[in-house]
Amino acid sequence: MIIENRIKEFEKLGLGMFVHFGIYSVLGRGEWAKKCLDIPWDEYLKTIDSFCPKEDWAEQLVLSAKAAGCRYITLTTRHHDGFSLYDTCGLNTYDAPHACGRDIVKEFTDACNKHGIIPFFYHTLLDWHEESYNSDFKEYLKYLRKSVELLCKNYGKIGGFWFDGKWDKPNEDWEEDALYSLIRSYQPDTMLINNTGLGHRGELGHIELDSVTFERGRPKPINLEDSPKYIASEMCETLANHWGYAENDFNYTSVGNLINSFAVCRRYRANFLINVGPRADGSLRTIDRGVLEILGQWGRLNDEALHLPTPTGIEIKDKPSNFILCNDDVYYLFVCDLGINGDENVSIGKKTEHDNVFAFDKKIRSVCWLDNGERLDFTQTDGEVNIRSKPFKYGEDTVVRIAKIEL
Repeated sequence: MIIENRIKEFEKLGLGMFVHFGIYSVLGRGEWAKKCLDIPWDEYLKTIDSFCPKEDWAEQLVLSAKAAGCRYITLTTRHHDGFSLYDTCGLNTYDAPHACGRDIVKEFTDACNKHGIIPFFYHTLLDWHEESYNSDFKEYLKYLRKSVELLCKNYGKIGGFWFDGKWDKPNEDWEEDALYSLIRSYQPDTMLINNTGLGHRGELGHIELDSVTFERGRPKPINLEDSPKYIASEMCETLANHWGYAENDFNYTSVGNLINSFAVCRRYRANFLINVGPRADGSLRTIDRGVLEILGQWGRLNDEALHLPTPTGIEIKDKPSNFILCNDDVYYLFVCDLGINGDENVSIGKKTEHDNVFAFDKKIRSVCWLDNGERLDFTQTDGEVNIRSKPFKYGEDTVVRIAKIEL
């Protein structure tokens, strides 16, 4: 089976930031506000006059991504409302340069390159604004390819293209061969990703694609039995309930849920793409920055186990949530169900020790927690290992704890 180098490198990234940003951010009611709230075009287009991100919006966004441990950022260069954050160079005037006199994608890629973050481009396939999308689909596809060509030519090396919206016209010929070959002619090493939608998580829609997606759903193993090449996978998830900025969306997930999701992603070698929706000025809400900072704190404690190690298939007896990854001769035990050693009226206590029992035929030299180096007790007899994991001490709870197993 062919394993492309770009796919291998993509899998090592581990954590990325998804950014839904556009003129819908001015409304603060989510990225689908135009459609879901039936806002007339003449009213919706008034948001263009208020779209003017802060001069340092991209710098601050990238720094927040780095604080979280993200190694790449996927920006919505054009979302379903058809507004482009990049210079469309005469294709239309419905773009950032005509709105605020600036190329927002250029500012984004410059900031990414400055701080060692890999820029990825999201681009819609469907388009609510472009008339040819409904009146002359073949002509629309030419417009789409010309748009994507600008992104390929004008912003340097791009880590990947993330497409979304094919599900809107499932019976149409989207001429994907022409689109992907165009991209490959300019960006031969870029990742190609096309979101298959909520109903088709983990499905590959075209052989030229390099990764499947799990939109708001935890990944699972991919069946590559009949595939002519190796395929990566990626889960994307929001901090709150909307992808684009929604001022009155208070339904935030916990950092613990994000840590669990990140761990599950690495269990199946999937990347975790965590979404933020900046406000109209490009800034993130305080809670967004805080969640990202805490996630990054957890990542720094466990960094060596989150990028290079790969799945082993080793099963932990009676502990299906726990799993083991491996990098060369170092193994990593992910323990996902520890409690806190404390009174249940003060903290949710689970005072019993856990037995992590699994079949293993290599001699283990030592086992220690990655976060503090503390050694764990273990026994090894007749091809079976038992690593005993104690609850967190009072004052600690990292949700998922990782033990390093050295041979």
